[in-house]
Amino acid sequence: MTDKRWTRAKALFQAAIDQPAAQRNAFVAAAAGDDEALRQDVESLLAAEAVDVSFLDRLPGAEERIHPKSPGVVPEPLDPTQSHPTLIPGQRIGSYEVIAVLGAGAMGEVYRAHDTKLNRDVALKVLPKLFALDSDRLARFKRESQMLAALNHPNIAAIYGLEESQGEQALVLELVDGPTIADVIARGPIRLDEAITIARQIADALETAHDKGIIHRDLKPANIKITPGGVVKVLDFGLAKAVGESGAHDLTQSPTVGETREGTILGTLAYMSPEQARGRPVDKRTDVWAFGCVLYETLTRRPAFAGETSSDLVAGIIEREPEWSRLPRNLSPALRRLLGRCLEKDPQRRLRDIGDARLEIEEEIQQTRSGTATDADRGLSARGDRLRRWLFVAGVTAIGAVAGGLIVAQFKTSPGQSPSPAAHFMVQLPPNSRLASI
Repeated sequence: MTDKRWTRAKALFQAAIDQPAAQRNAFVAAAAGDDEALRQDVESLLAAEAVDVSFLDRLPGAEERIHPKSPGVVPEPLDPTQSHPTLIPGQRIGSYEVIAVLGAGAMGEVYRAHDTKLNRDVALKVLPKLFALDSDRLARFKRESQMLAALNHPNIAAIYGLEESQGEQALVLELVDGPTIADVIARGPIRLDEAITIARQIADALETAHDKGIIHRDLKPANIKITPGGVVKVLDFGLAKAVGESGAHDLTQSPTVGETREGTILGTLAYMSPEQARGRPVDKRTDVWAFGCVLYETLTRRPAFAGETSSDLVAGIIEREPEWSRLPRNLSPALRRLLGRCLEKDPQRRLRDIGDARLEIEEEIQQTRSGTATDADRGLSARGDRLRRWLFVAGVTAIGAVAGGLIVAQFKTSPGQSPSPAAHFMVQLPPNSRLASI
């Protein structure tokens, strides 16, 4: 395998291990496309990784526990393509003491840590050592800190600073407690009013990011948390793109891991816009699409697009419509139209600004709050209007019948008879009304 091919295989492998285990092969097949050799290489790496030690067992010092030194036994080396946890509990970076590993993603490892100066817990996002030597990845890591620092919004996880200590670089982030939207969906149905409130906060966060020229590009239920107080927090701008940037560090040319060129897929497949799934350039409308996918899933507890394989999933995103019949029956026509516009496959016809979605949702919330107590009154009023219209028509019909009868009786009077005296009657018009002139 050439160095260039190994770089591609390693990059795709490292992106694949960030996917759920059951979806890794499908992810690789979609990303490799027609390159069957690349797919086989990466699947071989995944198979080797599957029999390797667990993530937590890769902590420094764990190798001795997993591979005990016995006479004549040489410990197996860990796979050099794996990213091992950089920090251990009790270790410090500046004034931050590591408490526990929270997780690891393509853009770094996340730890729970305690700020010994301000006496608060924070999240530390640290580049694994394997990737800290990668100038492109290091540049993206620093770029992420700059972008997050520009996003001061209650629905976006805040950045407190960038800490460097003993060669380690860490983003100091707001520690957000609470479940992700994916967790909430898995627990059971979400009330319609709660789903709409969640959607409004997500839209508000994205609007602020877009106003700063930042596109998230990886919005999904697992990247959105809800605090115990019900506040939505959008997380993980690791794939974010700064609109209008150019040059060597343009984030459109930066993958989840390694290089990205035309056709390479970023983000989580089920929430990608059609243009993103095709590997084409994206703008803020790709976040609008992802927002629509998240809202649909929040309302139905099912992804907007699914498939047994990644190829099926991509085909659904590009060609098929979501199952609109799964939406709640009491969802307003306005929100149904909004979802349809967010999930318009043609970016030229898609909702262009997430701020428009926020306004639509806020209007829906206002109407719901103001209309709940007066629905019965509106029903009575409508029935009263119908009754008044019926009485008016009936009255006019009766008057016409009386007048017609008198005219017929007049013509039937015999010649020898004197004509009957004329009948006189009055019709009282409503106040301030008059008959139109003939």
